[in-house]
Amino acid sequence: MLRLKRLAVLALFAFCVITGFTFWVLHVSGMQASGAHPPPPQSEAKLEVLSANSAVDITQATFDAQWLVRTAARTDIPVRALRAYAAAAGVANAAAPTCGIGWNTVAAIGLVESAHGTHGGGSLTAAGQAGRPIVGPSLDGDGFAAIPDTDDGALDGDALWDHAVGPMQFIPSTWQLAGRDGNGDGEADPLNIDDAALSAASYLCAGGRDLSTAQGWTDAIYSYNQSDSYMGQVSEQANAYAAQAGPASS
Repeated sequence: MLRLKRLAVLALFAFCVITGFTFWVLHVSGMQASGAHPPPPQSEAKLEVLSANSAVDITQATFDAQWLVRTAARTDIPVRALRAYAAAAGVANAAAPTCGIGWNTVAAIGLVESAHGTHGGGSLTAAGQAGRPIVGPSLDGDGFAAIPDTDDGALDGDALWDHAVGPMQFIPSTWQLAGRDGNGDGEADPLNIDDAALSAASYLCAGGRDLSTAQGWTDAIYSYNQSDSYMGQVSEQANAYAAQAGPASS
């Protein structure tokens, strides 16, 4: 009788393990089939979130100085860029509470796009301005999408083809739609990290996306760049930043 009870317990245990494993496999397979990537942790920052409005100045966000310096050192993100990413995510979440975007996602895009505004050996000024123009390759169809000029070369200096510009690499036509004034100076400038970061965070949150879900996060990144390799880079870096930064209270 005791042996039968043991066999019954073992059988029940095996059933639970197999069932749990099966559900896990189905869950992972479902995400792979849909092309969705698990969202990275929503890394938090110690700051006072500003109210979201059309003329917000994210440079006025008050940060915990220790968090800012510690996180910049752990992630190797310039302090000036980190301030912009964290403030932009905070304002975007205030404007769209269901978005759930973490500063680490904004920062991951900033790294992939321009190495936080340092591409080509440049750096960000104290005002958040790119020290030198950051202009991507010509979108003339040779290895890239073909996008004829949409702004008479005003932003990228090319009146024939568009180029992505600034720390977050917006193409002129997208900037015309999504560009925001993040530093309250009355101008939306893609070469300014505050304007660019707030525009990027708001763009990712558009359409009621929930970036805490696999599909929502994946859709957001694909809306920024329809590339599997780009998706992989941003996902890997956003996860790395969250792990390096640790909890906001640490």
